[in-house]
Amino acid sequence: MRTAIIDLGTNTFHLLIVEGTETLYKSSIPAKIGMGGISQGVISEEGIQRALGVLKGFREVIDNQSVALKNVFATGTSAIRNAGNKTEFIERVLDETGIKIQVISGDEEAELICLGVKQAMSIPETSMIMDIGGGSVEFIICNDEKIFWKQSFEIGGQRLMDKFMKSDPISMRSVQMMDDFFREKLLPLANACHQYAPKVLIGSSGSFDTLIDMQYIKEKGQLPASDEVAFEYSLPEFYWAYDELIFKNHAERMQIPGMIELRVDMIVVAMCLIRFIIQTLEIQRIRVSSYALKEGMMARVLN
Repeated sequence: MRTAIIDLGTNTFHLLIVEGTETLYKSSIPAKIGMGGISQGVISEEGIQRALGVLKGFREVIDNQSVALKNVFATGTSAIRNAGNKTEFIERVLDETGIKIQVISGDEEAELICLGVKQAMSIPETSMIMDIGGGSVEFIICNDEKIFWKQSFEIGGQRLMDKFMKSDPISMRSVQMMDDFFREKLLPLANACHQYAPKVLIGSSGSFDTLIDMQYIKEKGQLPASDEVAFEYSLPEFYWAYDELIFKNHAERMQIPGMIELRVDMIVVAMCLIRFIIQTLEIQRIRVSSYALKEGMMARVLN
């Protein structure tokens, strides 16, 4: 049976088509539905038009790959979940593309991310998964056996950019204000880490993918192989990348080998969040998983 998974993220829409264990098609396209509306709690008309454009393209691929519509599973996350006009958005997508969107809670999103990461790597010791989306950030403290704690926070990259990235390069004052914001907003995470003491951070997909690409090109002159989905990433490497990204403007960041247009701005606030997590929660080791929500969704559907 051919199955299609669509992950409608705040920044990026992902399409994954599989048959059994074979991946037939994989694509990630910026739709940026959070841009220009997420801080007001709506999806702007421009955002809706971008979404429809991407989803019409996805529908063509789905038809070309002979996937029945009943085997298409589309999930909406933070930007859709919190939009005042989400019903209108979902109806317009259904009318114009035939794709039915299921909006999932932050809790369910965290669970699916964890399931996705476990398709990429085993987690023998208590670790903290971190998934930075455009609308929300999910944290999951777990090991191979169980999830100890999980929570979704509405502090994703687009929200942070709207709130703190008033200049480019970002000002040190804004970075300090972000730290204060994280300290307040992430108190439940700090309490959970105090209880479960994870020393390993597993970054899933998104900005973490770009960090791995930057490292690979710097050290090996090429991107990782497409079937490589689990990585070790050193703390010194992170701090090198932090300095590279924080003190440069858009054009200078774009010149960094491994950087992509989709992440060139949002990665700045993402780096501030990752640094805060590493320093305040005393993280000793970083791992990266290319798998996240869509692979978790696929695993759930196939099971």
